[in-house]
Amino acid sequence: MSCKLFVGNLSYSITEQELRDAFSQNGRTVRSVRIAVDRETSRPRGFAFVEVATEADADSAINEWNNKILAGRTVFVEKAQERAP
Repeated sequence: MSCKLFVGNLSYSITEQELRDAFSQNGRTVRSVRIAVDRETSRPRGFAFVEVATEADADSAINEWNNKILAGRTVFVEKAQERAP
């Protein structure tokens, strides 16, 4: 079962490929990466969602990247919460 991660405080210049490369290190399988963009300006909002293949991959990614520097910024990584209806 896949697991979606929330990645916050991202550099505005980071690309989806850079995120995919970072989160796929150590054998993790990244299923998708989506950087949130502002609807009006089409500029990045500073956070993204990374979907990994398993809960173990998610835990590994959190341990590796939470409060670590990625593309010049200290990022925040946690399991994504479902939106309330």
